[in-house]
Amino acid sequence: MAAPGGKFFIQDKLKTPAPHHASYQQLWETKWKKPCEMGVYPFMFGSIKDFQPIVDSIVKKGLREPYDWDELAQMYFPKAEELVAGAEEAEKAGEKEKASELYLRASAVYRISRFPAPRSEKQRHAWEEGKKVTRKGLGLREFPVHEVLVPHKHAISGEGSEIPIYHQKPHTADASSPAPLLIVMTGLDGYRTELAVWCEGWRRNGVATVVVEIPGTGDSPALRDDPTSPDREWSSLLDWVDQQEGIDKKKIAVWAFSTGGFYAIRLAHTHPDRLAGVVALGGGCHYMFDPEWLSNVNHLEYPFDLASTLAYKFGYGNDLETFKKEAYKFSLLNDGTLDKPKCAKLLLVNGTEDEIFPIDDYYLALQHGPPKEARFVSDRKHMGEPESFFIILKWLYELFGIQANAVAQMSTIPSKPKY
Repeated sequence: MAAPGGKFFIQDKLKTPAPHHASYQQLWETKWKKPCEMGVYPFMFGSIKDFQPIVDSIVKKGLREPYDWDELAQMYFPKAEELVAGAEEAEKAGEKEKASELYLRASAVYRISRFPAPRSEKQRHAWEEGKKVTRKGLGLREFPVHEVLVPHKHAISGEGSEIPIYHQKPHTADASSPAPLLIVMTGLDGYRTELAVWCEGWRRNGVATVVVEIPGTGDSPALRDDPTSPDREWSSLLDWVDQQEGIDKKKIAVWAFSTGGFYAIRLAHTHPDRLAGVVALGGGCHYMFDPEWLSNVNHLEYPFDLASTLAYKFGYGNDLETFKKEAYKFSLLNDGTLDKPKCAKLLLVNGTEDEIFPIDDYYLALQHGPPKEARFVSDRKHMGEPESFFIILKWLYELFGIQANAVAQMSTIPSKPKY
């Protein structure tokens, strides 16, 4: 650990459970109701009027940890199906704007149904249905976001042959006037279906976007339990990018969120010459895998069972204890990644009080390898929101050489239901 005395910087808080773990009612009242009202993570594209009746039903049943994931997921299905039916009716009537909104609101309901990861049968059903309605909703927009299946030409045995991404280019981008490209790397629980919320704001600023899922999440074809699998996934993705017209190959950057930040740090070291810059927001690199950390985070800031969800993501299924024993095999310190001689321009941003991935990891990263840039947000928890977004946007504007307004861009993120 990076703090004096070999402790975590938030050592004194490790044993204090967050109130939202007491029950679903407490999760809603202390953590989720406000972002739902605002239409922000994890309720992108959502509406409070869709969620409140669902929550009331869940609270009435008294659901609490440990959750039966199928039971919890099922509670969301009627509202999601109702929204899909309304969207289909609007689409048939030629009401594209209404149909788009209702499809995307359905996607938000399906998202929370499968949250934090599709570990059960009904959660997996929610994930599949959520993808369908997201594609429809984004496709009906005035400026659509498209799904592309990128050939995973560097795949090895056991890996999928395609990398599903969401992609959007400004309509002005062509070979004679190429646009910068931002690759958005998703996190542990927010997949391409959610992080596509960033595409519109970047489009307005003349920047193309790709939204891609990290190994062990969404539809990533990479092997979950192979520490080197992301290297192959990103090689295939960047090879595809190199073939696209209308993309400025000298202005390709990555912005990775949360668990995606771990992969961004690795990418900056494994593919240093292929990117203009990399942002790792709220990520980790070594201490995130420490047994003491993993033994405590299930009751801290994360809405649900963080360590157990990470075990599932990294290929250990429900075997949390084995994951805790072996997790350091993914460490970017232990495998020498942090000490590689070259690193892309890399910005590390997080809140100093993060209870999901320890700020200690960013101190460690700064002590190894080539120099990096860092900005820590005092007295903020995971990802240092909301200040971190403005810090990063301004950094990326400079990197891309564009003039843009961060406040205006951030205004495109919250859901604003009209129907």
